[in-house]
Amino acid sequence: MALRPDEFYAHALEAADDQRRLPLARMTGWDISPFTPDGLSVSPLREPVLPEPPRHGEDPADCRSCDRRDEGLWLNDRWRLTRIPKAGVPLILMLHPRDHHDLADLPDELAAELGVLTKHLARHIQALPNISRAHVYRIGDGGAHLHVWFFARPEGQSQLYGSWLVVWDDLLPEYPDDVAAADASLVVDALIDSYGGRRP
Repeated sequence: MALRPDEFYAHALEAADDQRRLPLARMTGWDISPFTPDGLSVSPLREPVLPEPPRHGEDPADCRSCDRRDEGLWLNDRWRLTRIPKAGVPLILMLHPRDHHDLADLPDELAAELGVLTKHLARHIQALPNISRAHVYRIGDGGAHLHVWFFARPEGQSQLYGSWLVVWDDLLPEYPDDVAAADASLVVDALIDSYGGRRP
């Protein structure tokens, strides 16, 4: 059984200094880290907040994703694809179910489709010129409506490997929007050819 919130907090504090600061993450020692350990410090660990505040869209009547169920770059009867503008990496796409579901309550049929769509999207993103990988993320803390992130990692940028890519995205200057929009259009064309669906 997982530690209770108070147990988890107490356990974490055992490794912290007198200001509740944990040591730097092991990841800062990786050669792909965007930070050097000197001068970098960790924020003090805050006490648990219970109950946790609700995520956006816990009530489907207030869900922005549900309000936009007919918007995006690509749609089919059950899914929609959008693009995140003002990114640092070459392309960020987001896949949403059109109806209100989170990952844990996704019907089996939609879960199976999610897997197949993820494969198609990753393949089409990685087929773009100068893109090596499609990173796929589901976080779920900010919104109750399922949204799966697809990040395009630029070719040759080995420092952007792995889990640091999301951090690098915030550090990099804004990628040219016209280039990202054109690449997103190529992905949508390929998705329509390989999977179906349509532009809205």
